[in-house]
Amino acid sequence: MNVLLTGIPELQDCVKLELIDKGYSSDSKYTAYGRDGEPLYLLRTYAPEEDARKREEFRVLEQLREQDVLCSRPIAIGTLEEPSLGYMLLSYIEGGDAADELPRLTGSEQYGIGLRAGAELRKIHQIHAPEGMESWESRVVAKYRRYREGYEQGGAAIAYEDRLFSFIEANLGLLKGRPNILQHDDFHTGNLIVKDGRLSGVIDVNRFDWGDPVHEFLKAGFFSAEVSIPFAVGQIDGYYGAGEPDASFWALYSLYIAMTILSSVVWILRVRPEELDDMLVRINRVWEDHDGFERLVPKWYSEYKR
Repeated sequence: MNVLLTGIPELQDCVKLELIDKGYSSDSKYTAYGRDGEPLYLLRTYAPEEDARKREEFRVLEQLREQDVLCSRPIAIGTLEEPSLGYMLLSYIEGGDAADELPRLTGSEQYGIGLRAGAELRKIHQIHAPEGMESWESRVVAKYRRYREGYEQGGAAIAYEDRLFSFIEANLGLLKGRPNILQHDDFHTGNLIVKDGRLSGVIDVNRFDWGDPVHEFLKAGFFSAEVSIPFAVGQIDGYYGAGEPDASFWALYSLYIAMTILSSVVWILRVRPEELDDMLVRINRVWEDHDGFERLVPKWYSEYKR
């Protein structure tokens, strides 16, 4: 850590780095503290071969700031020869993960934070993909085919796999003509910061992608609703403002979350096989939320809105 403090020019006024040991990112993350003991920056380090992608991420953060999104300010990006690492330095957002903070708040406060999160997500979706980007439909279908092949070779079985695959295949036509806009691609309570009962920032844009804005909401049902149903409902309501999403939104949402049931099994077996049982509990909850996709609007949303 001393090598990082001395080798990165922007850290010359910092006296300590503290490792942040959470999340699934391959980056190493540190809080950088100033001489007064206050956190000043978030430092991310990464393998040199990831530099091109990280410079894209840095530019995305600049674009988000131009859209007035509540997120970290990108400060510096560069490489070190010894140790051989790339680094990205961001402004520090004070607060705690929404996943930890929301359960301490009232239901109305949770809903209010969800409203703000939805409004921030809508700002993110004002940024369009670079010219020449391959269509969302072709990319998503190809990804689904890969995950289905991986699932069939992986050894784990979902009891309702035939019904799941039938639902997905019957609805792939919904993907035709869907837009390519900037996606945070991991927008849920674990990547939002809350302080003093307010949303203070959106973090971890390292998985950013380009595609359908509706795809962002599957994480609301897959993760955020486990933590706070009022927040998850508020996120959708905040995104759509005075209105509510229409039937086409829920049809796409259901298709994407069905695809995620499949991909999550493949992913957890590859990355964290010891967490398979926890993942199966989560996907079974999603399946039940939709009555095996006999219903498109999940129970957690429709019951809250009664």
